[in-house]
Amino acid sequence: MKKSLRSIARLHCKNNIVLQIRNASQVLPQFSSLKYKIERKNFGVVDSSDVGFFKSILDEQRVLTDENDILPYNIDWLKSCRGQSKLVLKPKTTKEVSKILKHCNERRLAVCPQGGNTGIAGGSVPVFDEIILNLALMNKVINLDDVSGSLVCEAGCVLENLDNYVRDRGLIMPLDLGAKGICQIGGNVSTNAGGLRLLRYGNLHGSILGIEAVKADGTVIDCLKSLKKDNTGYHLKHLFIGSEGTLGLVTKVAIHCHVQPNAINLGFFGIKNFGNILTLYQRAKSNLGEILSVFEMADFDSINSTIRNLNLRNPIADYPFYVLMETHGSNEAHDHEKLMKFLSNEVETGLILDGTVTSEPAKIQSIFKIREGIASAGFQEGYVLIYDVTMPLKNYYDLVPMLKKRIGDKALQVYGFGHIGDGNLHITIVVPEYNKEVISLIEPYVFEEVSKVNGSISAEHGIGIRKPQYIHYSKDQSALQLMRDLKKLMDPNGILNPYKVLPDL
Repeated sequence: MKKSLRSIARLHCKNNIVLQIRNASQVLPQFSSLKYKIERKNFGVVDSSDVGFFKSILDEQRVLTDENDILPYNIDWLKSCRGQSKLVLKPKTTKEVSKILKHCNERRLAVCPQGGNTGIAGGSVPVFDEIILNLALMNKVINLDDVSGSLVCEAGCVLENLDNYVRDRGLIMPLDLGAKGICQIGGNVSTNAGGLRLLRYGNLHGSILGIEAVKADGTVIDCLKSLKKDNTGYHLKHLFIGSEGTLGLVTKVAIHCHVQPNAINLGFFGIKNFGNILTLYQRAKSNLGEILSVFEMADFDSINSTIRNLNLRNPIADYPFYVLMETHGSNEAHDHEKLMKFLSNEVETGLILDGTVTSEPAKIQSIFKIREGIASAGFQEGYVLIYDVTMPLKNYYDLVPMLKKRIGDKALQVYGFGHIGDGNLHITIVVPEYNKEVISLIEPYVFEEVSKVNGSISAEHGIGIRKPQYIHYSKDQSALQLMRDLKKLMDPNGILNPYKVLPDL
């Protein structure tokens, strides 16, 4: 088995990939209100006095009213959802956010909180004329305790910048996403993002130590303690994690960062079938449990689409399935010996057909570019639909062949990839253009099939605007009613990110 990557002819940085996504089509998407048949609720309409008030607390450069300036904030990165906002506000402080929300609540002006806008459920763009509250300028690191590993920062900090910051101090962020060069920690928290290394470092509910958030009426909720144990009453921070800005706007985050590993190894392997992937995963957990940090899978079409559309090179030959496996440890010699012994055994058993293993940072980055590029590759070929679901591992890949058969030649591509360690499958369907007939074949079919095996219709990207009418496939009526009660209590006028998460009665 090879121990290093063959040279890759051309690499695309994350920013280039994102630019490809944004420029994949010059045609503006249909308004979300028309696409999803939504009626505007009884909110106020922004007038000149409102704009004047906002300019009195923000400088003019942070109050955007020009249609051309606002357009990028109205469209999601999938080019699937499009809002009609006439106003973008860019606060720098929690105090400014509080004043803005207090005014909006009194005037019943709807608000759409926005971070890096990298979600796939349309939760970060408006539907009608909601005021976009973009937190990109709230990007300061407040403090870092390098002994306990607690980092306190503002919600607009870009994930990759935070990771670079703590790595310079011997730590690592517990979250790693393909969109890390753009996504913001506040958005990560608001959607309860999972990412590549949940297997090792857990989900955000476990990593978030504290939160500062602003309610709809401008009240600042200070739950920003960075203690690992604080058992004083209700765990209020959890209300905001995964709530997609519908209960309050996250402004600061305290997050636990782990010690940076001394030894990192990455393997990329060819696998015969999905059953062998599950067997390999079981054996990896048993033999590499304390150092296993990533266990990802991708089918042939996922990798082939990425290689072809992003001008990358596959470091190994073509196989039906691929596994990306990473280890984090403290002793390089020990970890390498343990990993190579495990891999040698699995090559002999035939579970691994071929592969490449490296500990060189540049080569690790090159392999990860293939995995991280999967989500964007389809944009080079047509209109992309992505479904983010959680499945029991025994049923994990079933939906992909089922959808291929159901959609047939109406789709250019149907492929699956994701995080085996937490059951999160990403299904990508590429069609020549947006097609209601194809959508009707997919929805609600895909959610019905997920529900049959007690899966979740959303793993890490939230419900947004695309899934409220399907949330009952994962939440029963008692849970939905409690969610409505919480929404009514915390946002009685319903101004925070309306039309998202909860279905209308």
